[in-house]
Amino acid sequence: MKRAYTPRTPCKPRSNQKETLQVYCRLRPTLTTTELSCVRMISDSTVVLTVPESAVNFRPGSCKEYQYTFKRVFSESSTQKEIFDDIALPLVEQLIRGRNGLLFTYGVTGSGKTYTMTGGKQNSGIMPRCLDVLFNSISDYQARKYVFKPDKMNGFEVQSEDDAKQEREDSVKNAAIGKFGRLRKKESYEDLTSSRSREDLKVSVEEDNAFAVFITYVEIYNNNVYDLLENLSTDIGAKSQIKIIREDASRNMYVHGVTEVEVKSAEEAFEMFYKGQNRKRMAHTSLNNESSRSHSIFTIRLVQAPLDMNGETVLQDKKFIGISQLSLVDLAGSERTNRTRNQGQRLREAGNINNSLMTLRNCLEILRENQATGNVKMAPYRDSRLTHLFKNFFEGEGNIRMIVCVNPRIEDYDENIQVMKFAEVSQEIFVKPTPMKTEVSTIGLTPGRRRANQAYKKARQILEEVKESNPPPYIPNDAEIIYSFEPFPSFDNVDPCDADYHKKLITFLENRLKKKEFLRSDSLSRAEKFRAALVEREEMFFKLKQDCDAANARLEFKDSKTKVLEDKLVSLDSFSTTLKKKCEDYVEEIQKLRRELELRENVICQYTIEKDKEKQRTRKMAAKTEKLAKEKESNLKEKKNIEMQLKDRENRLRRVKKVLDMNDDNVRKSKIPRIHAGYGSDSETSSVSNAPLEPAVLETPKAAQRLRPRTVNTIAVSNPRYGNKRCNTHDQWLEHKPAILAPLNTVLQPVLKKRKSVTNITSPKDVTKTSKYCLITQSQDEEGVLETHLFKGDVLPGPGGGGGAQVIFNDVETLKQTSPTTSPRKNLFDEFNSSIATGAARFV
Repeated sequence: MKRAYTPRTPCKPRSNQKETLQVYCRLRPTLTTTELSCVRMISDSTVVLTVPESAVNFRPGSCKEYQYTFKRVFSESSTQKEIFDDIALPLVEQLIRGRNGLLFTYGVTGSGKTYTMTGGKQNSGIMPRCLDVLFNSISDYQARKYVFKPDKMNGFEVQSEDDAKQEREDSVKNAAIGKFGRLRKKESYEDLTSSRSREDLKVSVEEDNAFAVFITYVEIYNNNVYDLLENLSTDIGAKSQIKIIREDASRNMYVHGVTEVEVKSAEEAFEMFYKGQNRKRMAHTSLNNESSRSHSIFTIRLVQAPLDMNGETVLQDKKFIGISQLSLVDLAGSERTNRTRNQGQRLREAGNINNSLMTLRNCLEILRENQATGNVKMAPYRDSRLTHLFKNFFEGEGNIRMIVCVNPRIEDYDENIQVMKFAEVSQEIFVKPTPMKTEVSTIGLTPGRRRANQAYKKARQILEEVKESNPPPYIPNDAEIIYSFEPFPSFDNVDPCDADYHKKLITFLENRLKKKEFLRSDSLSRAEKFRAALVEREEMFFKLKQDCDAANARLEFKDSKTKVLEDKLVSLDSFSTTLKKKCEDYVEEIQKLRRELELRENVICQYTIEKDKEKQRTRKMAAKTEKLAKEKESNLKEKKNIEMQLKDRENRLRRVKKVLDMNDDNVRKSKIPRIHAGYGSDSETSSVSNAPLEPAVLETPKAAQRLRPRTVNTIAVSNPRYGNKRCNTHDQWLEHKPAILAPLNTVLQPVLKKRKSVTNITSPKDVTKTSKYCLITQSQDEEGVLETHLFKGDVLPGPGGGGGAQVIFNDVETLKQTSPTTSPRKNLFDEFNSSIATGAARFV
C-alpha cells in the first residue's frame, strides 16, 4: 500500500492559540450490497482508496492503494446526530461566545453533501440542529424584535423600545397588505417544519446579555451572488438582482444589500430556509436527479449586547454590541464533462462550478505555502466570489471546518482521488480564534443584573397581590424635616415667678440660638460648596457640550462624505460590472472574428493554391499548343518534300522504262524496283535506286514499341524492397516535423505507434532515447500539387562511445494526390495514339 501524500512537518505557529483547519470525511452508503467500492475505512481517522480497472492511472499487473488521514472518518453507518455532535456543536458553542465559524461540505456531485447539511424530515442535518441548539440556549434571553436593527454596512445598531414597538406595528401592517393595497397571501411551510425531528441540547450563555438572531441565505451561481430571501416584485419576469461583495470598516467581507431576517424561533428560521430553497437553482443531470447548480451559503448571525445597570433594557451604545456568525456552505459538486454529457447552459454551469472550486484549492495551497515558508505571495481571492466572500476566514480569522463527502463507487474514483488530495493538504492551514470585541468590562456592570431584576419584579407582583387583599393604613403627606430642635419645656403648672424655671428656660433658649447659628453657618457653607460644585459642573457641561457639538459636526461631515463615497462606490461597482460584461462580450466577439478570419485566410490560401495550379496548367497548355503548332508546320514541310521526292522518282522511273524499252530484245529486261511501305520490309535496290529515302517518313515497329507503356500483367503480393523486414512494435520513433504542417487528406496516413513529436531538436537526449527517426517535409511539385516526404532512418550510437548518436537514412516515403485525368499511364497512351495518327497522316 502506498501513501498518496506525506504532509510536511508543520511549522510552529507564532502564537500558541492557533490551530489547524479541521477536515472530516464521511462515506456514503452504497446503493446495493453487491455494488463494488473503491474506498474502505481502516480506522477512525484513515481511509484507503484502491485503484479500479476503470481508473485513468490504472496499470495492468499493479494493485496500488492510497491512504489518507483526517481529523475523523465517519463510516456508512454513522448517524446525523454523531456528525452534528462532533463537528457542528462546538461551532454553535463558539458562536454564542462571540467567535465566527465556517463549515462547508466538499465532494463530487451525488456524494451526499446536501443531505449532510440539511438532512430529511425524520433525520435532520447539521443546519436544523444548529438552529435548535441555538434557540434552546437563548430562548429566555432574547431581546424584543427590532431592538437590534441592521445598519446595511455589516453592523447593527440599538433602537429604543418605543422605536422598536413602532417598527413592529409597521411590519405587521406591511406583512398583511401588499404593494398595491391588496391582501398578501402568506407562504406557509408548516407541513415541512412541523414533522421534522428536533434537537434538545442546550449550551450555557451569558445571562446578563440580550440576544437576537438574524439569518441570510445567498447562492453563488455562474460566479454571481444572488439573494434567495429577497422580496421580488410581483411583476411577471422579475429576476433577482446581482449582489456585490464589499468590505466593512473592520475589513470584513460581506454581501452588500443582502436581506437580513430577524427570527425568533427555529421554525421561523427553517421557513425562511425553505423559501430560499425554492428559489435555488437545481437541475437534473446524468449523475444526480437533483443536482445543485450553485454554491448555497446559509449564515446565522448572533447579535448580543449587555443589559443596563437595572437589568431591564439593552445599553443604547453601539460599541457594546457583539456580532458573531456561523456560515454553513453547501458547495456544488465537481463534475467531469465526459461523464455528465452536459451541453449548453448545463455545460456553462459545470465550468463555473469547477473554476470556483479550483480557485478555492489554489488559495488554500498558497496560504499553506505562505504559512510554511514565510512567503507573502498574494492569494487570488478575487478570482471567485466564493473565496472573495470568505477571505477573512482563509486568512486565519475564525474557525473553519470541512466535511469531505465521498461516494465509494468505482465510477467516482478519479474525482475522489483529487478531492482527497485537496482535503489532506488543507489540514496544514492555521487559523486563530477571534473573541468577541466588546467593552462591557470597562463600565463595571454588576453580574446577575437580570436575575435581580426578575426577583424585584416578582416581589413587586407579590406585594401588589397582598395590597389588593389587605389595603395599608392611611399615611399623612407631611414629610419629616431634615434638621430638628429639642422640644420646648412644658409650661403646665409652672409658677411665673419661679427663678429656677427662668434660668432653665434662658439656658434652653441660649442653646437653641447657638444650635441655630451652627446650623445656619453649616447650611451656608454647604450652599457655597454646592454652588461651587454646580458652577464647576456647569463649566464642565458647557465644555463637554462644545466638544459634543464639534464631534457631531465632524461626524455629520464624515457621514455625508461617507454617504457620497458609498454612492460613488455603488455607481462605480455597477459601472465596473457593466464594463466587465461588455469586455466579456468584446472578447467573445473578437474570438468569433478571429475564427472567421482564420477560416477566410484558409479559403484565400486554398484559392491562391488553385490559382497557381491553374496558371501552371495554362502555361503548360500554351507550351504544348506551341509545340504542336511547330510539329504541324514541320510535318507539312516533310509532306511537301516527300511529294516532291515521289514525283522525282516517278519521272526517273518513266525515263528508265523508256530506256529499257528501247534496248535490244536480247537484253534481259530489268525488273522495275518497287517501293515497299510496310512495317518490317526493306526497300529493294536497283541501278536507279540511289535516291535517298528519308528515315523520318515511316516509323519503325521498334519506335512504336518504345512508345507503348510497359505493364506487368501480374498481381502484386509484396514490396521487393522491404520483403524481409518486419515492423518492430517496440521501436521508439522521433517524429521531426515543421511547426506548421498542412493537413493530409490522403486515405493512407503515416502511423507511428510509439513516438515523440518535436519541431526543433534542442537536446541530444531527444535522439539518444529513440531507435527510429522520421523527418517530415512538405513541398509543391511542378504542377503545384502538395507532396509530403517522410525520410526514415535508424538511430545508432555515435562512433567512439562518446555518448552521442547518429542517424542512417534508409527509406523515403512520399504522399501525393493526383487527378485520374492526368495520370502518367493515360499520358503515355495519348502520346502513343497521337504518334500513330501522325504516322498514318504522312501516307495520305
